[in-house]
Amino acid sequence: MENVLRPVIVVGGSVVLTLLIGWATDLLLRKANDSHPETPLWGLLRRGRIPYQLVLCAALLRGSYDQAKLLEAHRVGIGQALTLVLIGSAAWLVIRIAGAVVETSYTRYARVHRDPARVRRVRTQVSLIMRVVSAIVGVVAAASMLLTFPAMRAAGASLLASAGILGIVAGVAAQSTLANLFAGLQIAFGDMVRIGDTVVVDGEWGTVDEITLTFLTVRTWDERRITMPVTYFTSKPFQNWSRGGSQMTGIVFFHVDHSAPVEAMRERLRDIVRQCPAWDGRAHGLVVTDTTPTTMEVRALVTAKDADDIWTVRVTVREQMIRWLTEEHPYALPRVNTAEAIAPPSRNGHAWADGAGHREYESSRTGRG
Repeated sequence: MENVLRPVIVVGGSVVLTLLIGWATDLLLRKANDSHPETPLWGLLRRGRIPYQLVLCAALLRGSYDQAKLLEAHRVGIGQALTLVLIGSAAWLVIRIAGAVVETSYTRYARVHRDPARVRRVRTQVSLIMRVVSAIVGVVAAASMLLTFPAMRAAGASLLASAGILGIVAGVAAQSTLANLFAGLQIAFGDMVRIGDTVVVDGEWGTVDEITLTFLTVRTWDERRITMPVTYFTSKPFQNWSRGGSQMTGIVFFHVDHSAPVEAMRERLRDIVRQCPAWDGRAHGLVVTDTTPTTMEVRALVTAKDADDIWTVRVTVREQMIRWLTEEHPYALPRVNTAEAIAPPSRNGHAWADGAGHREYESSRTGRG
């Protein structure tokens, strides 16, 4: 009878105690979260209740399993498995706690600072820091698990002795990976590009959606995802429209006839931007920038608070201006000139006849008499 009750009491007691401690801890965190709504720390810490309960259960079972006297033939193997579960769950819990602390710090910073560029920079740095912390904790946990095996402990001395050679070989083999790793750190702390920045890379316009230590993802306007190595942004030029502030100036070009009413177009541009909610009210203007034998080029200048709004203003100005020209001033639209060509004057100042004059002109041009 004792052989049956002892394992049940030990295992069942460990599980019940784990559930009670986990429930009490979660209750305290929930009350703290309700009492301090200004910080998300306590609510974020509640995400770690599963690894927290795993740590408690594995620790209790690891410490009391010898008293259970269950499966004596497999006692060493079960103890080894509980140790591995304890190490893995502890690493999981550390990552969750670190993530809660880092996310709380970022939230407080974003609440205090209203500059979107600075907030995006901190967000980029925080995300990369969390990836580094997770990688370090994972490596330490894996090494700790391996060192629990006696064979790995015996091989530790030889591994340390050959660490220098292995480091050189690994560095040569993973040269591109290390380059991406250092490029990712350079991007994070060099403030070159941040999550949420509007960039143009390889002719593609989009928003930085994700930054890791090895690659960067750009979300284009048509919802495509372009994944690029971070070394691209440290070795090649690219456009960052959000650098130095989110306010932007956009231009819209029109090709119109030489008879187009430029002053009326300026007044119409003023009316269009005033009715457009995306315009920030800073500036607008319209000037003639170039001419060709058949048309003249007119440039409309508008401003907005960010890249998304400047796109909205530009397309609004383009659509409404073309509609207004079509309805009110159709003569101002570019057209193909089909008028008859004017004959060149003769040498004595009189216009040539269509036939003889043209033949004499061709003869003089080609050198034939």
